[in-house]
Amino acid sequence: MDQNSSSGNLILIDSDPRVLRVKTAIVQMLVWFFIYIDIFMLFTFFSKQAFRGTARYILFAHTLLVDSVLLLVTDLVVLLGYFNVLIPVSYCIVFCVLIGITIRNTPYTITAMCLERYVAICMPLRHASISTTGKTMAAIAVVWACSSVKVMMDLAILVVMAPPGYFAKPTSCQYHILLLTEWHNAMHVILNEVIFGIIMVILLFCYTKIMLAAQTASGENKQSVSKGRRTLLFHGLQLILCMAEMWSPFILAAAQKQSQQLYLTIRFFVFIALTIISRALSPLIYGLRDKKFCLALKYYMSCKVYRSLEKRSSLE
Repeated sequence: MDQNSSSGNLILIDSDPRVLRVKTAIVQMLVWFFIYIDIFMLFTFFSKQAFRGTARYILFAHTLLVDSVLLLVTDLVVLLGYFNVLIPVSYCIVFCVLIGITIRNTPYTITAMCLERYVAICMPLRHASISTTGKTMAAIAVVWACSSVKVMMDLAILVVMAPPGYFAKPTSCQYHILLLTEWHNAMHVILNEVIFGIIMVILLFCYTKIMLAAQTASGENKQSVSKGRRTLLFHGLQLILCMAEMWSPFILAAAQKQSQQLYLTIRFFVFIALTIISRALSPLIYGLRDKKFCLALKYYMSCKVYRSLEKRSSLE
């Protein structure tokens, strides 16, 4: 959910009630489908000790968990908007803070995953000592701290600047309720741009180093480096989709000047593509492309199918 453009009434302002119902149904199907996939992959992660002790799988599971929380809270806000439920700003702030933190968490975690791949490929002798379980958990703690700083800053400014009675005012949940002034909104946009720039510099650094390592690698090492390079490309795509949400307010503002219907169409597309679909890339990148994890997924999926068939035959 974008900080400015995504909200409970993101898809819920439309003159045609049939279009409104179709949009809501699409959101529900996509959200719960990806939540189901994330939960199944989390079950696979916790079922294997080898996964729980490997840095890249721990970071992957953390991404799945954060994305699931984001999708759940976002869907709740969407449903509140669908039923035209307005809640006091003080309650809405809880949703906005949680969404603001989790939406930043994914890009930071993906950045940590890129650094882990850089260490594994370019510093293989130090990888075992750097990518320990303890240091990985510390990295996750740093990710949560970095994700919270900007949101807590916005909340502190709101508390100082809010007029009397503002927190009791009924509203639909949108992050911009935390941004009351023009300078605060401008600061919000500038910080987002700075964060995006830093993340892209880190990604380009890791990709360049891996590209240089590919030139000197041979045999199995070359295959590993090539796989790592493709993984970073997927991560780059996911990061661009996640961070592109910060540009959506400018696109939406331009669309709104053209027509209200164009604005609503683009707003719905932004929500589907940048909030939901961008979170679906994590299972593709690490869940399905990783041979070990994919084999574990197939194993548990086949066990589930076998037990279902066995139960059906016993009933017959």
